[in-house]
Amino acid sequence: MYEKTLSLEEKWENITLANNFIFYKVMHTHPDACKHLLELLLHIKIENMEITNEDTLIIDYDSKAIRLDVYVKDSDNVYDVEVQVVNTHELPERARYYQGVMDLDMLKPGQTYDELKDSYVIFICMEDIFGEGLPLYSFENLCKEKKDIHLGDRSFKLFFIAPLCAKMIEDEEVKKFFNFFISNNTGDDYTSKLHTYVEDARH
Repeated sequence: MYEKTLSLEEKWENITLANNFIFYKVMHTHPDACKHLLELLLHIKIENMEITNEDTLIIDYDSKAIRLDVYVKDSDNVYDVEVQVVNTHELPERARYYQGVMDLDMLKPGQTYDELKDSYVIFICMEDIFGEGLPLYSFENLCKEKKDIHLGDRSFKLFFIAPLCAKMIEDEEVKKFFNFFISNNTGDDYTSKLHTYVEDARH
C-alpha cells in the first residue's frame, strides 16, 4: 500500500510534546505546567521552584559541558527532565554524568556534603531502552549483598517509556499525560492546556 511521505511543513503541523524543542519551549515558558508534570511523575508536592535558564552547565574549561532540557530546583530537590526519542544506547551513562554535573553545580565552596539536595534525573523515552516491557524503570543505589540497605545518597534515576506508560500506568492522570505526549490527544484540563502551549510553541 502506498504511504504518503509527509513534507517538513506537514510533519511540523503534527508535532507533539515529544519533540525536544517543543518540550523545552513549553516547560520554560509555562513553569506551572512543568511543576505539575513533576508532581504527576514523582507523586510529590512542590511548593516553590525555579527553572534555571543556565541550560548548559560547564564545570571546568576542559570538561564536557551538558545541555539540560529542563533543569529545575526547589528548596529540597533538583530535577533534570530529558526527552529521548531514539535509543542511543548510552542513556544510563548520560544519567550518571548528568547527575554528577548537577551535584557539582549544586555544592558551593564551604558547603558540606550533607547539604546536597535530593537529585532526580528523569528521561521520558519513546523506546523501551531496557527491553523488559515495563512502563517505568526507577533506580537508586542499594547494597548488593542486602538489598534492603539503601546507600542513602538521595540520587534517583527514572526512565519513563512513554508508549507503555500511556497503556499500562494505573494513575489515570499520568496515563492521559503520556497519551497526549505521544499523540496530541487531550483527555483532561492539564493536557488541554498543554495542547494550547504546544500550538503556541509550534507557531
